[in-house]
Amino acid sequence: MIKVRSDEPEYAYLWDKETKEKNRYGQDIELTKEGDELCNKSLNINGDTAIGDNPNRNKQHGFFLNADNCIGCHACEAACSEKNDNPAHIAFRSVGFVEGGTYPDYQRLNISMACNHCDDPVCLKGCPTRAYTKFTEYGAVLQDPDICFGCGYCTWVCPYNAPQLDPVKGEVSKCNMCVDRLEVGLKPACVSACLGNALDFGVIENIPKNRDQAITDIPGFPSTDITHPNIRFQQKKQNHREMTRTDSMPLKYHKDDNAGKYKPVVDAKMGQEKYWNLRSLLTSHESAHVMFTLFTQATVGAFLMLILGPVFGWAGFDLLQEYSLHMSLVTTIFVLSTIGLYKLNMHLGKPHRFYRGFNNLRLSPVSREIAGVSMFYTGLLGYAFFALFDNAFMGFFADIFAYLAVVSGPIGLYFMYKLYRIPARPFWDHLQTGTAFLGATLSLGALIIAAVSLTVLPLSALTELIPSLAMLMTLGLLIEAIGHIVHARDMQVAENEGAASYYRQTTQYGKSYLLRNALLAVSLGLAGLISLTGLSGATGLVTAGLLATALVIMAAFGRSLFFVLVIPTTMPGAFFWKNNGFVEHARETGLAEAQQVGVVYERHHAFKLGELMQTIKENSLNDMLEHVKWIFGKK
Repeated sequence: MIKVRSDEPEYAYLWDKETKEKNRYGQDIELTKEGDELCNKSLNINGDTAIGDNPNRNKQHGFFLNADNCIGCHACEAACSEKNDNPAHIAFRSVGFVEGGTYPDYQRLNISMACNHCDDPVCLKGCPTRAYTKFTEYGAVLQDPDICFGCGYCTWVCPYNAPQLDPVKGEVSKCNMCVDRLEVGLKPACVSACLGNALDFGVIENIPKNRDQAITDIPGFPSTDITHPNIRFQQKKQNHREMTRTDSMPLKYHKDDNAGKYKPVVDAKMGQEKYWNLRSLLTSHESAHVMFTLFTQATVGAFLMLILGPVFGWAGFDLLQEYSLHMSLVTTIFVLSTIGLYKLNMHLGKPHRFYRGFNNLRLSPVSREIAGVSMFYTGLLGYAFFALFDNAFMGFFADIFAYLAVVSGPIGLYFMYKLYRIPARPFWDHLQTGTAFLGATLSLGALIIAAVSLTVLPLSALTELIPSLAMLMTLGLLIEAIGHIVHARDMQVAENEGAASYYRQTTQYGKSYLLRNALLAVSLGLAGLISLTGLSGATGLVTAGLLATALVIMAAFGRSLFFVLVIPTTMPGAFFWKNNGFVEHARETGLAEAQQVGVVYERHHAFKLGELMQTIKENSLNDMLEHVKWIFGKK
């Protein structure tokens, strides 16, 4: 337990006496029942087994922000970071703002935000390692960085920027509600440090002294329907009908008089000119996910066609039973699948802890995806080994592994789709995610089989197989095209961040988007033509080469756009902090190398390599070896 100072001011103490039974979402505020074994358990803070004497210890607590009083001094940020010893690039609490009007009727609305310790914490459900726990003590949602392996999925699903992925440590951490202070009757550090008496804390639904409002909707705050957050606001000053963000997000908030709420709409601050932006598109932080999803979908599709095509008697697929072609296909599928898994694993902050991804099969779609894809890979590996022997005895075991892969592959792809249906990311939360994934499975899977077949066998021997594969490509591309058309139609009229993503798609990445669409049309046309006429001679090989090139480039551009365009239902950032525009500027100009700026390159291995070289020059051999161990431990 921490020691309470003798001169602790009165406002730093918890003030709740009477509390309500239910919150506004209909949930019990008391989180335990009489006789519950979870009552009166120690939180073991700093190894201390003592138990706090707060009578409301097992009730849901939450923050209260009087937005009218917040002056944007960032004292809450500083107090939080100091208490938690956070580096400059990590802040559990941050103050963003929106603004409206013009001089002299200008308004700035500051919003101080940290973890809201939600009733329905999506971070807990999404985390594959079970690093999150919602405690009955104070209703705190706590996260253990030591368990986290740095996948960052919780940062995707949280609407409030609460989990912070540290690219240097390779792990996530977040606000812990200062439960050590609560245990001795003190409010969290951020609340105690607030200069304007804007931030308060207590049992949820209790309104602090001298406050008479407790609302959940203010401009810039995401919908409470996603997680049921435990934060309440007072904001009685009249807002302008339109409130804008000062960060780089093309969003503003317009008042809907019928609903009485502010809704996000597009702020066309980048104009209407179209750009390529190839560098940020093709070398984004999510490039590993681009490769993993495409390679996995392609290899699952190819293996399903390889095994099931002959079973169902598809025209020309019996040719795939020929040993040299069959093993060439199996080898190619295995190599591509291995590359995809390798890229995904190395994307983790702690790649050597990959096995923790199976920890949350009960709740996390990420764990289920990992399990499905891993089972597919195991089946593929086993099949590749036993199929080498080409005899009946080994064929029995090969069949077992083949059907393991045939069953688990689609399961892995289904949960791959489910994990991207994130309400906090409206651009992804659409059926188009499924059509894109299914389309890639069919078109790229057929492409793998066609490419290997043309390499191993002469074109004249593939007169039945090629049209069948082209038909599967056509079907996949048609599914993907229909999904894109419906998605574009829905995003244009969406009343959420999806509309802003679509705006970026047609402007910031407009030329890349048009290229993707053109290549999709070309691929669809060529695949359809080949499915009807087949291939023959040199002209046929040129046509096949054009189709393969167009399809691969289209897939790479399309999947890269999928990742870079998404805009989460995130809190508005300040001019510098959590502003993607400033982050990009800092990296381009070298400002990011200054620690006080609060920007850290995601490619942190380069930093550690630089530290290693400096150690070689300045320090002892033992220190150098410690840095080597650190690098190989982090991968």
